[in-house]
Amino acid sequence: MKTFKFIDRFKSTQVHAVNQTDTNSNNSSSNAINKVNKFIGLKSNKTTSVSVSQILLPYGYPATDHLEPTIDPCLKPVNLVNTLAEIYRRLDACEQQDKSTVCIKQYSVLCGLGDVKLLRRCLRSARQYAVDVHSKIVLSAWLRFDRRGDELVGVDSMDCSGFVVECPKCALVSGFDSGSIYEHCQCSEQLVDDLKGNDCFGLGEDCDMSFCIDGEEVPCIRFKMAALSIPIKAMLYGCFVESKRDKIDFSCNRISVEGMRAVEIYSKIRRVDIFHPEIVLEMLCFANRFCCEEMKSTCDAHLASLVCDMEDALVLIEYGLDEMANLLVASCLQVFLREIPSSLSNSRVIKFFCTHEAKNRLASIGHASFLLYYFLSLVAMEEDFVSDITLMLLERLAELAEEKWQNQLVMHQLGCVMLGRRDYNRAQYYFEIATENGHIYSLAGVARAKYKQGQEYSAYQLINSMIFEHKPAGWMYQERSLYCSGKQKITDLNTATELDPTLPFPYKYRSVAKLEEKQIKAAILEIDKIIAFKLSPDCLELRAWLLIIVQDYESALRDIRVMLTLEPSYRMYEGKINGNRMIELLCQHFHQSSLADCWMQLYERWSDVDDIGSLAVIHQMLENDPGKGLLRFRQSLLLLRLNCQKAAMRCLRMARNHSISEHEKLIYDGWILYDTNHREEALSMAEKSSLVQRSFEGFFLKAYTLADMNMDPESASVVIQLLEDALKCPSDGLRKGQALNNLGSIYVDSGKLDLAENYYMNALDIKHTRAHQGLARVYHLKHQRQAAYDEMTKLIEKAQNKASSYEKRSEYCDREMAMSDLNIATKLDPLRTYPYRYRAAVLMDDQKENEALEELTKAIAFKPDLQMLHLRAAFYEAMGDLESAVLNCAAALCLDPSHTDTLELYNRTQLVGPDQQHKVAPWAPWPLPYSVYLQSHSLKLVRCPVGKKDIVGHLAGYCSTQSYKV
Repeated sequence: MKTFKFIDRFKSTQVHAVNQTDTNSNNSSSNAINKVNKFIGLKSNKTTSVSVSQILLPYGYPATDHLEPTIDPCLKPVNLVNTLAEIYRRLDACEQQDKSTVCIKQYSVLCGLGDVKLLRRCLRSARQYAVDVHSKIVLSAWLRFDRRGDELVGVDSMDCSGFVVECPKCALVSGFDSGSIYEHCQCSEQLVDDLKGNDCFGLGEDCDMSFCIDGEEVPCIRFKMAALSIPIKAMLYGCFVESKRDKIDFSCNRISVEGMRAVEIYSKIRRVDIFHPEIVLEMLCFANRFCCEEMKSTCDAHLASLVCDMEDALVLIEYGLDEMANLLVASCLQVFLREIPSSLSNSRVIKFFCTHEAKNRLASIGHASFLLYYFLSLVAMEEDFVSDITLMLLERLAELAEEKWQNQLVMHQLGCVMLGRRDYNRAQYYFEIATENGHIYSLAGVARAKYKQGQEYSAYQLINSMIFEHKPAGWMYQERSLYCSGKQKITDLNTATELDPTLPFPYKYRSVAKLEEKQIKAAILEIDKIIAFKLSPDCLELRAWLLIIVQDYESALRDIRVMLTLEPSYRMYEGKINGNRMIELLCQHFHQSSLADCWMQLYERWSDVDDIGSLAVIHQMLENDPGKGLLRFRQSLLLLRLNCQKAAMRCLRMARNHSISEHEKLIYDGWILYDTNHREEALSMAEKSSLVQRSFEGFFLKAYTLADMNMDPESASVVIQLLEDALKCPSDGLRKGQALNNLGSIYVDSGKLDLAENYYMNALDIKHTRAHQGLARVYHLKHQRQAAYDEMTKLIEKAQNKASSYEKRSEYCDREMAMSDLNIATKLDPLRTYPYRYRAAVLMDDQKENEALEELTKAIAFKPDLQMLHLRAAFYEAMGDLESAVLNCAAALCLDPSHTDTLELYNRTQLVGPDQQHKVAPWAPWPLPYSVYLQSHSLKLVRCPVGKKDIVGHLAGYCSTQSYKV
């Protein structure tokens, strides 16, 4: 019945009606099916052709004419390294109060890299350097949104995470926070303030005057009331008639008797927390009217401390804006911001931000800033890129932009939104302003807007001239390919991939072009190339499309499941059909696997190092048991392997929300803390979970965290014991294999190779295939190089994801074979940096310094990696080009300001003045070849005064760092 309903839905007048008036619908459907088969070169098959038509007919086929790359709505400097270096130097030199703004610029520049942890570090630094309350509340809320605290069940928006940088109470305290960004806040400590000592002094004093309100007297002490403000003092002691009176009529001053009594009590004890909030609001109005600054400040702070939910905030913000109560408005704004993204769909909230008048009203009290609207607009773009709210927030952001980079950013984003709204004339206008402000990437937006308005040749000319005027980048050739055809289009796309292999559009275009040429297998192989190292829903959707065409429904189903794992609400075919509906249709071709069958399939995929296949199996298992936290946790581990950090954290939060016991919840809370760089707190969670119940995951979390924090001999023995304890607890072979593998790694680091070999063998016995890599390392350390090479060959033969295996095997063979393996690794995964560093090191050893630099430069162009920048800086230093060395060090330090070796190199190269650079030897000799030292653990750079034949850099890291978690 489901199938009939599905077909009927396609035949309705509402969705893509096909031959509605034709009474011979069966004949027309049959003709359409034949066309499908003829197009893809398949013979007619009655049992499968119906399902193919069901999927393809309503939507047509993927067509190159419909493909178009997006214009990224972020800053994209033409020379990213120079920009990063400039940001680091500015951070290093600017005043303390300016550092927060520079960190936000750093965030905006690094957005294009997509490194979640790097962006979070920028936000943390910005929060640490924030001085004013407004910046603190925005950045604290931004950090909460960044870790998606709103998705955690049982956690209120105003709950404190335990750290100063996100604490809502700490954010309301003005001044620089001198402590660490990981420092714990003290808001959980309950402080009881009693009326003591001089707090009660004066309550029993005799009154010498009174204020009359509607016939009722409020006795007061004249000199204490006069002390509230200069205007009141002038009234009571000046030349006004009130100074001669014992009773003063205050009926026309908009304050009640209760309010005036509260003012009188305040004049004696200087406290407002003993009064009802409504009375404090009256006191605030009175203080504002009579310039009682101290009382206003006290009322403001007290009311701010009372705001705890959305209803309070919506009521009190109006009072705060009317009475210019800065802290009260800040507290209300903080509630709105910490409720994001849901608060942006609340019309009562959004009215305080969107209009020009609303922005000016906030600005009058110091709460309209570029920072605030940058945060709001980013969230709005993520929720609905082309909505009216997004547009209005960006327009307010433009009004607040002051610095050049701010104008570049907001004008470029406005251009992107207008492009999405198909308002091409205004899009071109905004992109041109961004370009005039120095953002070269916005020229791509100008060209796209012109192209959409029918000015194809003008668009081509614009991008063509840009390529000749600036250092070519992959996105430039990608953009130019839109405005040409035939061989030139393919040539430009190939050049784009060569310069930046991470761009998905060229792969997608070439794949669909091959489909149009009826080279269906070649089309699948083409899109496979990018999916192998960069997982994204759109590429998985395209591959699923192609697999459906060749009737490989099982593989198509796998890709759709993984696509929905990455983005659960993803809609296929340009948003026309829900992904879950496609699963329903495709599942009709298969026998539904039992839970036991799924576990067996997961075991096989895991053993084959098939992370995509494993994700698909887990997605299938979750259909029957969506609340199983353990499966969500497995999802997060696999997604981390595939470098899908946002999706991994979402799955981890879902695991925590679906935990069925307290100890399980503590474990997932621990992993969340660990992944947000709170190691000690993660360790504490692990210990708490073990007190509640001994479990494999509790011991594993504790061992993993300890190993990451400190691996001295004493810690190593503790980690070993924890993993041994974990193995004694119930678990499945997948996780036990990882524990055995980790034990082997620790024993290798401790020099106990025989024990390590034994654990790796045990891991392999339960099909933990990754243990081949550890075993190869053992053989290598035992000087059995061929055995190590053979072990890695076994892993390559078994694993679906082979890039890291080729990379690791290169350490166990001669240079020529190593180069061959690393070239394969780069082809499979261009984002792996070790092959580039090794090839550059080999070239440097051969004294081909320009070629060595070029090898690093081409990788840095699309992946500005810390280690590659550091290595290139060392090469420049070795060649005597200290200016370039300093530049690369500064760029690297912008990515990680605490990297010791880069700091050392940066300081050393800066000490040499311009007049001394010619004295530096053109070759900086080293005790070992670069290519040899790249395979060592050492990161230290050491200069050596002897030898010229072997030029070496002691850096770049160990490419085979063991993963304890996954």
